[in-house]
Amino acid sequence: MEMQYKERSYGGEGRRRRTDLVLRFLAMALTLSAAVILGLNQQSTTVTLTIVPSLPPVNLPVTAKWLHMSAMVYFVIANAIVCSYTAVSLILMLATKGGNKNVSLMITILDLVMVALLFSAIGATGAVGLIGYKGNSHVHWEKVCNVFDKFCHRVAAAMVLSFIGSMAYLLLIVLATFNTYTKF
Repeated sequence: MEMQYKERSYGGEGRRRRTDLVLRFLAMALTLSAAVILGLNQQSTTVTLTIVPSLPPVNLPVTAKWLHMSAMVYFVIANAIVCSYTAVSLILMLATKGGNKNVSLMITILDLVMVALLFSAIGATGAVGLIGYKGNSHVHWEKVCNVFDKFCHRVAAAMVLSFIGSMAYLLLIVLATFNTYTKF
């Protein structure tokens, strides 16, 4: 009788498993999308540069690529790692059908690591993106998002997707903690 009450009030083991799988698929799709969007991101334009006021301006072709900034390289690699881990964790969950407590504990701990990895990558890319958007007058760094607007918009889109993916992971950790707590 008590077991029926627990399953009814908390949704049962099947619902928890489905929720976990859906959140993992969502996180995998979001982190893969973020890595691909930023990994394929580049924009070329021509910048007019005046070297000496008495001479005519020089037109220089310039290209912005994600490989030019180490924070963006870190972002792409971190999202690729998280996406790969998610695929492996999905396979493990489907293979064990969620019944192995050691595998579940290992996955929950690695989920925490993935959240930390995503948050650090988002923070690093956000800091560099903010400098690109606003510049830094103290060190005479000019803003570049007025020149590379499409590039900056794609960086922002990748960051939003990655952030939503990290929120899915955070929710997975909360659910795992809740499931552990309700078993006692």
